[in-house]
Amino acid sequence: MLGLIQDRPLLISSLIEYAGTYHGDVEIVSRTVEGPIHRTNYRNVNSRAKKLAQALGKLGVELGDRIGTLAWNGYRHVEIYFGVSGMGAVCHTINPRLFPEQIAYIANHAEDKYIFVDLTFVPLIEALAKELPNVKGFVVMTDEAHMPESSLDNLICYETLVEAEDGDYEWPVFDENTASSLCYTSGTTGNPKGVLYSNRSTVLHSFCVCTNDGLGVCNRDSILPVVPMFHANAWGIPYAAAMSGAKMVMPGAAMDGASIYELMEAEGVTLSAGVPTVWLMLLGHVKENNLKFSSMNRTVIGGSAAPRSMIETFVNDYGVNVVHAWGMTEMSPLGTTGNLLKKHDDLPEDEKIDIRLKQGRAVFGVDLKIADDDGNELPRDGVAFGRLMVRGPWITSGYFRGEGGDVIDDEMWFDTGDVATLDPDGYMQITDRSKDVIKSGGEWISSIDVENEAIGCPGVVEAAVIAVPHPKWDERPLVIAVKEEDHPVTREEVIAHLESTLAKWQLPDDVVFVDELPHTATGKLLKTKLREEYKDYKLPTA
Repeated sequence: MLGLIQDRPLLISSLIEYAGTYHGDVEIVSRTVEGPIHRTNYRNVNSRAKKLAQALGKLGVELGDRIGTLAWNGYRHVEIYFGVSGMGAVCHTINPRLFPEQIAYIANHAEDKYIFVDLTFVPLIEALAKELPNVKGFVVMTDEAHMPESSLDNLICYETLVEAEDGDYEWPVFDENTASSLCYTSGTTGNPKGVLYSNRSTVLHSFCVCTNDGLGVCNRDSILPVVPMFHANAWGIPYAAAMSGAKMVMPGAAMDGASIYELMEAEGVTLSAGVPTVWLMLLGHVKENNLKFSSMNRTVIGGSAAPRSMIETFVNDYGVNVVHAWGMTEMSPLGTTGNLLKKHDDLPEDEKIDIRLKQGRAVFGVDLKIADDDGNELPRDGVAFGRLMVRGPWITSGYFRGEGGDVIDDEMWFDTGDVATLDPDGYMQITDRSKDVIKSGGEWISSIDVENEAIGCPGVVEAAVIAVPHPKWDERPLVIAVKEEDHPVTREEVIAHLESTLAKWQLPDDVVFVDELPHTATGKLLKTKLREEYKDYKLPTA
């Protein structure tokens, strides 16, 4: 027997329609590429997203067509998110930090019909245009006054395109499983692979982000998503903000600590989200200028593991609660959040930090387990570690165009490539990527653990740990670190610092200092490059 409930599809257009109706006056504030701060609201974004959908229809865009973006976080990008997906096309966010040949590969693989570009990226498009034969036109996200001179003859002005329409448009109704957006993995090995989200998966993910045990987004929040809109849909924040009616503050291209802090204070930001490298810049600016946060009370840290020193600084020095989160492009991306339980209220602060260091508990909708190499599930005792497996209604069932072959098993489990533990309370902790774990003398050493401790050493700004071949122990850890400017930290001081928290067999055999570390286009340490560079490195213990 079926329930007598209306069968209304879960569509992305319903999010912006709701926000425009019930939170119409709530602001979306953007630092624009042109320079000034721009202010709009959900009512205007809904109206302009409809105009954009009208315009795209006249350009011949149909259900399922891919529309690319090369853009920062800003109000026009938000309009594209909702206008493209709302009409039944696919919003394909392209990471401009990728190598140009990867950008061309991605746009061609997706068969983008049009690409929307911020002014910053017009030179990039000019250089790549000949390699993009299927793209009918490039829409520059600006007004006529700022349209650049260009050798391209298929440039379209965004404002002219949108304002030519009257907005008399009804969002179409279609199957909720219709594809809505497309994000490609960062491609640290091989070509990037596309993850194709649906309207249904995106709306369900938005519900989760709004729950208290998710990211707790609500209408009282002023949210600054530092995480780019080209990185896993800004962790779903634009959709969740529309669902809840939260104010959004968009940083544009200015991602330095001073610019982020200025926006936070000016716009009463209560919640922000980003990767650790951004927070290092922000905290450095705040510390150097003896500043405080007047409104921000919590921040979400994801993308890579947050070091203990960073969490302690936010919590103890500035009173900002840290939600340590984990997920993947393949997971829309939210998988776990590090919110504390009620039973943790009376714990000493150091023990609360111990819990916050873990990547957190699965949110509703995500199943987690750890398994050995034969697929046998391992106990949730906080000790056993194995391959982290996930499944759920917003987790990929395969990559776009079948790249990578079958990626889920018969029970729908997806292997994340991470090695992790699960404790009795359900808190998951990543111990390493399966390819990054260091196998030394029969023991496994977590490169993440060593990195996090190394970053806590005074004078160390950033650190990466990789395995280096050893004639006796097979592999041993090497720390590659960046010094704080004008701080004379030494190899011996780093190792001495690590001796206070790590077992002797976990200690690195050497420390190398460099000016900077390589990162992927999404801000993660690019260990493949480091392993190649140091493959012949001779350890002093060898």
